Amino acid sequence: MTNLQQVLNKASSQLKLKNIKSFRLDSELLLAKTLGVSREDVLLNLDKKIDQSEIKKYDFYLNLRNHYKPISQIINYKFFWKYKFFVNKDVLIPRPETELIIEKILKILPKKSEKNILEIGTGSGCIAISLIKERPNCRIVAIDKSLKAIKVARKNAEIHQVGKKVNFLNIDIDKYLGNKYDLIVSNPPYIKNSELLSLDRDVRFYEPKIALSGGFSGFETFFKIINKCKKLLKKNGTLVLEIGERQGIELKKNLESNEFNQIKIYKDLSGKDRCLVSIKNQ
Repeated sequence: MTNLQQVLNKASSQLKLKNIKSFRLDSELLLAKTLGVSREDVLLNLDKKIDQSEIKKYDFYLNLRNHYKPISQIINYKFFWKYKFFVNKDVLIPRPETELIIEKILKILPKKSEKNILEIGTGSGCIAISLIKERPNCRIVAIDKSLKAIKVARKNAEIHQVGKKVNFLNIDIDKYLGNKYDLIVSNPPYIKNSELLSLDRDVRFYEPKIALSGGFSGFETFFKIINKCKKLLKKNGTLVLEIGERQGIELKKNLESNEFNQIKIYKDLSGKDRCLVSIKNQ
């Protein structure tokens, strides 16, 4: 009878042949899902035997990963900030670099802040939920034009027991007529249409295009958000955006022409421009 170590070695080799960088980690996570245990349990019991029905189930998950389905979509979760979030094919998988947004907002908002916050394009809800967990006295509205995404976000809010603290709404920013907010945050789609085909296969084939495509220029959603935020932000309110590495200069110009100032751009751990913070003048 085969043990876990042997199964993992074979699976890792398969994924490595497919040029999947995280081949060992992915094989361990898929085996943990197969057995209904934690990854740590797998690693502590490598001599344990595995039966044929479990191998068959494991092969099914392995085949999905061999076809570049993202590991997070197969195991249905992704860690972001300090928390674990449910994800599926209907939402963008949370990225570590997006945690920079949380970091910067927490520096802006003292621990006992009671600010009104709007998130535009909430997806899985990971930003809004992480913020309300860290700043529980704030009030957050999180919108998304995808009803499927809103359902995922609401599920995550229930998992984290903040369902009554974040108001998730299925609406496009164009149609949203809300109150005045102290802070607005967004990680909008910002990839040029022409660059979508050059994305990694797991992103290109499996993640929602609506959450990736920033139109012909990559700036279309940004400009729409900035224009709307002029009306939705209070005077001296803060706008926080995740941006692409070559978009800072153009966005700075657009913000200045729309009466925003004190514009700062922060780099992620890879040294790429990733987060833009600005203040509304009027």
